[in-house]
Amino acid sequence: MRRWRVSLLLLAVFVWPVAAGDPKRVVLDVPSMNCSLCPLTVRKALERMPGVIEARATYEPKRAEVTYDPDRVSPERLVKAVGEAGYPATVLKP
Repeated sequence: MRRWRVSLLLLAVFVWPVAAGDPKRVVLDVPSMNCSLCPLTVRKALERMPGVIEARATYEPKRAEVTYDPDRVSPERLVKAVGEAGYPATVLKP
């Protein structure tokens, strides 16, 4: 019985997240990045968000690209996280 519980727990921890929705990608415009270290702060703020798979931020152009799980986080929440880090952002429309 105990082995069954452990197996179920391992399944939930390692397989369940993989079975989530298809990853999405969004580009954020972050015009307030004004030095070469700002992208690091923006990237870290995004990476801390549950559901973010990958985050990149660049000084030129002043943008952040995020691959995320739409079942766990929304573009609006990503914008809010960047804003809370001190960098107001908007979703860049394709």
